[in-house]
Parts: sequence; structure tokens; C-alpha cells
Amino acid sequence: MCKEQEEKRETEEKIVLCGANSYEMKYYFNEKFNGIPDSIKDELHILCVLFTEEVGGVFTIGFAADGSVLLETNADDDDIYYDEISSGLMVSEVRRKRRELLESLSLYYRVFILHEDISGLLEEE
Repeated sequence: MCKEQEEKRETEEKIVLCGANSYEMKYYFNEKFNGIPDSIKDELHILCVLFTEEVGGVFTIGFAADGSVLLETNADDDDIYYDEISSGLMVSEVRRKRRELLESLSLYYRVFILHEDISGLLEEE
């Protein structure tokens, strides 16, 4: 598959930016997004790890094909400590308290990954 086809396929699917896994005590950051400032990377790292410390399971931040930010959480079927209701509330809280960060990430993705025209995006805001 050529590079253009691969990039097109990636933009048609969701792509993970970062995530934390409470089972393996690991954090993941997608190297495709190394252009994001270190302070934002640190904030994402803290956000993901604290989320999984509080709720458990796996928490990921990613992008949909249109550039919108996805916050996803899930757990193993046999995880009796994972609280689905609390995780949903926590996702809502992250969306509310970190709205500016999430909007900035969406803009970054649309400009640098999807190569959308920035002047059109700024007019939308």
C-alpha cells in the first residue's frame, strides 16, 4: 500500500492519540503526534493516568475521521472494580473541564494531520 493510501485509510478510521491501561500500568503516546508541545503531552499523560487510577480499565484519547476528539474507556469483562457509571461521569467531567484542551487538539489534528485550510477553521470558531 502506498503512503497516500495508508494516510487516507488512517483518516477514515479513528486514530489513538494517547491512552493509559490500569491493568498493565502503562501509558501510550502515538509518535505521529510528536509535534504537540511537551507541556500538552505532559498534561495528556497526567490526565490519562489519573483517569485510570480513579476508574480503572483502559482510557484513550483519539480522533474520529472528521477530527473530533474521542474519549473512550473500557474494561475487561471480569473486572469487578470497574464502575461503568463512574467512568461515564468522569468522561463528561473531562469534556467539561478540559474543553479548551480538547478543542485545541481537534484543531491541531485537522490542520496538521488532515491538512485542512486553517483560515476556514478559524472562521468556524
